[in-house]
Amino acid sequence: MTMKTRLKYAAMGLAIAAGGTANADGLDPVKGAFGETKYIIDTRLRMEQVDQDPLAEDADALTLRVRLGFETGKAWNTALLVEGEAVIPLVDDYRPDPAVPEMVTYPVVADDETYEFNRFQLTNTSLPGTTMTLGRQRIVLDDQRFVGNVGWRQNEQTFDAFRVVNRSVTNLVLDATYLNRVNRVNGDDSPQGVYKGDGILMNAGYQTKIGKISAFGYLLDFDPITNIPAGINPLRDSTATYGLRFAGDRPVGKVKLAYAASYATQSDYGDNALDFDLDYKFAEVTGTWRQFSLGVGTEILEGNGLAGAAGKGFTTPLATLHKFQGWADKFLTTPTNGLEDLYATAGVNLKGVGGGMLDTLGFIVSYHDYDAEHIDAQYGSEWNASIAAKHKRFNAMLKYADYQQGELASARTTDKLWFQIEFVW
Repeated sequence: MTMKTRLKYAAMGLAIAAGGTANADGLDPVKGAFGETKYIIDTRLRMEQVDQDPLAEDADALTLRVRLGFETGKAWNTALLVEGEAVIPLVDDYRPDPAVPEMVTYPVVADDETYEFNRFQLTNTSLPGTTMTLGRQRIVLDDQRFVGNVGWRQNEQTFDAFRVVNRSVTNLVLDATYLNRVNRVNGDDSPQGVYKGDGILMNAGYQTKIGKISAFGYLLDFDPITNIPAGINPLRDSTATYGLRFAGDRPVGKVKLAYAASYATQSDYGDNALDFDLDYKFAEVTGTWRQFSLGVGTEILEGNGLAGAAGKGFTTPLATLHKFQGWADKFLTTPTNGLEDLYATAGVNLKGVGGGMLDTLGFIVSYHDYDAEHIDAQYGSEWNASIAAKHKRFNAMLKYADYQQGELASARTTDKLWFQIEFVW
């Protein structure tokens, strides 16, 4: 059965489910649905500067991201969401795409000019305790370590997919998705902007008194892309990943203690010519007292240690990678010798600052120490710091990352600075 046939059957199922609940009171459900329409306005202006060794030029990027759309009310238990997105470079002294040999003396800032449908989906709730979504959509699972929308970049990641989420059993959420296209942050015009193929995302989460237990299986069978460097060909990331995650929090005296741990195993899948079996391990503990927080954690991604095209590290191609392993984004692809990230984070979150002028004002500082997993060697270290403020529908952030290269040259010394203002309505 082709992927087009699968999506056709999914659309037919949605139509049948919706038609079975048509109103019998003579009212026009479509008119009522559009009368309950909610509009989407989401804008973000961002400045990003990058100084990266040994490149001759520094990157200077000023980009405006605009999302406009709407979501209707329900007709026959079905709602329509349409959202367009534009990313407009105002200052473009940067390399927007590592897969394109242009501006090669500049560091990469992955915010290329883009105009596209960001989301175009139908959502149906006809079946008891069940939500079905068909079309181009945002999918975020657990902490986004394996599946996310990459919301940090101006052009977010979305999926052409059919998703079913069931909450019929108390405290249990069953989530299953079939996808055939990943619309990546690089945009449709990029050689690596679209991943095509068959993907199945399965996630089951059960909420207990002490935390949520999640079990997941992600099967990705990507089609090869011939006009990009072999090292970033999506066929290499055709993988079968299975794992468990536990996360929760509880008071310990006057301190709120949050904890999370995860384990996953990954092997080659589909038409991937590589042969590997790799593990992922993660643990984190954070204590919060009043407005102060302090956390420590470790994340380990194995690598097979092989040289050349046979080398492979544990991969999470659908993840929101910026959330992990430092904000400098030096390890978007796991090195073949794997990666051990030991980190500590401190934060302060204030409310009602300046006599109520700011709803919140937050400060974060973190430190990362990066070592190879497969051999005894260091990749380097990194400091991160940010200030974020919120006033009603406006958000502002100043953010900095300083990565210092270690004895292994997998990633080069890099400084990054961001300032952004966002309005969401």
